[in-house]
Amino acid sequence: MAPGLLLPVLIAQTHTLRELSAHCDSGTRRHLLALGSRYAEYVGWLVQETGDERAALWWTQRAVDLAAVGGDRALAGYALVRRALITLYRDDAEQTVALARRAQSRALPPRIRGLAAQREAQGHALAGDRRACLDALDRARALLSLQDEGTDEPVIGTMHLPDPVGMVTGWCLVDLGQPREASEELDRQLALVGEDAVRTQVRYGVRRALAYASAGEIDHACDLAAPLLDGVEAVGSATVTTDLRRLARALARHANHSSVRRLGPRLGTLSRPSTI
Repeated sequence: MAPGLLLPVLIAQTHTLRELSAHCDSGTRRHLLALGSRYAEYVGWLVQETGDERAALWWTQRAVDLAAVGGDRALAGYALVRRALITLYRDDAEQTVALARRAQSRALPPRIRGLAAQREAQGHALAGDRRACLDALDRARALLSLQDEGTDEPVIGTMHLPDPVGMVTGWCLVDLGQPREASEELDRQLALVGEDAVRTQVRYGVRRALAYASAGEIDHACDLAAPLLDGVEAVGSATVTTDLRRLARALARHANHSSVRRLGPRLGTLSRPSTI
């Protein structure tokens, strides 16, 4: 569902966890603050999905503060990865790489460092640096293959990608100007994603349609995009809308195609920035 429907409940629960932590013994307090920090981080992500970057940064910092009070300093590293996602969608390759590199300190858990290396790869792809992108992806795969021992903490980052590095590789290949290779990789990766993971299917499915459109396979791009539009409308994602606008521009260059004419009106409506 759209993030705006979830936010009031999640924000209230985050505040409740914080208030409860003030009336507990020290062990319970740490657990409640840790849980509250994960709520706040998730709220920050959802707020970004509404298009409010300033509020997303505020909630991400709130997550770091709650985690720190509870004794968890690692979430501050993940906050850098989240900030790098915002700069990525601003097309700021330099800041994306810089923030992601700061989140790869050896003091941080391997998963956070691996997610940071993935984000660094996306920054390099945005800058057109293929070699640096592939190097970062190799580091990401090595780090994400490691298991954090002795922790019962919830998993940070997406849980719906069987091969996150493979999916991000396909994502990066689009920005590197290799749409055929990108479409093949995204085909492989999306086949592994469950149908119930609607947001993931939509996010990367739109990216795959963009890859095919960039490769000149206009009818196939439209065939892939059409069944995604209900999901696009349901999830109400500002980040997905960014790629949807790119897809709309790519298809607009082929307005003579009947498939583009059929898809165009609804694609145009959904790719407009939200005014809410």
